[in-house]
Amino acid sequence: MLSASWLTVAAAEWSSWRGPLGDGTWVDAPELDRDPPEPPTVHWRQDIGSGYAGVTVAGGRVYTMDRQGTLPQVRERVLCFNAESGEPLWEHSWDANYTKMEYPSGPRASVLVHEGKAYAQGASGHLHCLDAVTGGVLWSLDYVAGLGGKRPTWGYAATPVIWKDLLLLQPGIPDGGGYLAVRPGTGEEVWRTSADPAGYCTPYLFRHQDRDILALWTPKHLHLADPDTGKIHWSHPYEITYGVSIASPVYHQGLLLISGYWHGTKTIRLGEGLADHALAWEENTHLRGLMSQPMVKDGIGHLLDKENGITCFDFATGRRLWDDAHEVTPAGPGGKNPQCSLIRLRDSNDFLILNSEGELLLATLDATKVTVIWREPVIGSTWAHPACSGNRIYLRDDTALVAVNLPIAK
Repeated sequence: MLSASWLTVAAAEWSSWRGPLGDGTWVDAPELDRDPPEPPTVHWRQDIGSGYAGVTVAGGRVYTMDRQGTLPQVRERVLCFNAESGEPLWEHSWDANYTKMEYPSGPRASVLVHEGKAYAQGASGHLHCLDAVTGGVLWSLDYVAGLGGKRPTWGYAATPVIWKDLLLLQPGIPDGGGYLAVRPGTGEEVWRTSADPAGYCTPYLFRHQDRDILALWTPKHLHLADPDTGKIHWSHPYEITYGVSIASPVYHQGLLLISGYWHGTKTIRLGEGLADHALAWEENTHLRGLMSQPMVKDGIGHLLDKENGITCFDFATGRRLWDDAHEVTPAGPGGKNPQCSLIRLRDSNDFLILNSEGELLLATLDATKVTVIWREPVIGSTWAHPACSGNRIYLRDDTALVAVNLPIAK
């Protein structure tokens, strides 16, 4: 689990991708009813366009992005709604070119909300800093036309990340600008690092040996860097087929794990010095993740493998403990490409799981098995990560944004 020492948002705010800790934990989740008299109910629903962008919640407002118009020239939109009523509050849009973009459904990144500003990044490389209350434009960047970045095959997907007084981006600028740090208030560049092309993995912050560390997983390397300066401490080669470095790394007890669809999982043991590292173990039989983010607690990991479904493993060794054979989430076409979003409830083994079919599950995942407690369809097919706040979960598919009331234990 990430250290919360660098956080500047309230624990209850799901104001960034994967929640306040960036690891999918709902830190102040209520106790959910395990045998509710009624299933989860839709509190409100608003029609939206298509896209993979996740949902965020901050200051009583809900944010997401979508795509409008006919390919390849489209408009990308940022949408803001009242979290309680679902009332549309504002929208901001811009023209975007989706020529030769694979899976052109719409934006991929979640809206990041921080200190009154909303940072929205489109799939074609437009980044807008907006007033989170009014939607007014404060500043913007164009990764491709303005900075010379090279858009990846499936579009820009890595959500911007706040670190102290920096905004961390992945524009994929050749010759040393794979990653960029700018001032959140102005967009002024502070540092750039890595000559690697842009992938799809959101920058990952963690603490090791009382140091703040930035993990950058690109289509070519796993880099460990200083988040204040961008200086790379070391790089471990891991060239990915089709460049699909997607799922966030996971740090636990001195081990840093990355998992890829074709080449499996690599786990690096970090040493006392910034440059000290060695391959601890790797596995390419039952730990082959794609988009779903791995989770770890007390030395036990859970990962959505491409063919075996959710797989439980010993984090220190990679030894498989069990898999669910796609009980939780159905496999995609041809038995591959499953997807789900895992949300840990507090520091427990209970999870809310949104699978790609739009089913919401309450389940227990531990070292021995998966136990599905309840399972309800709540939305259409989706790959977008939901957001949680109060007694609700906010979800989206290609047609709607939905607020769902969760059954709370009495």
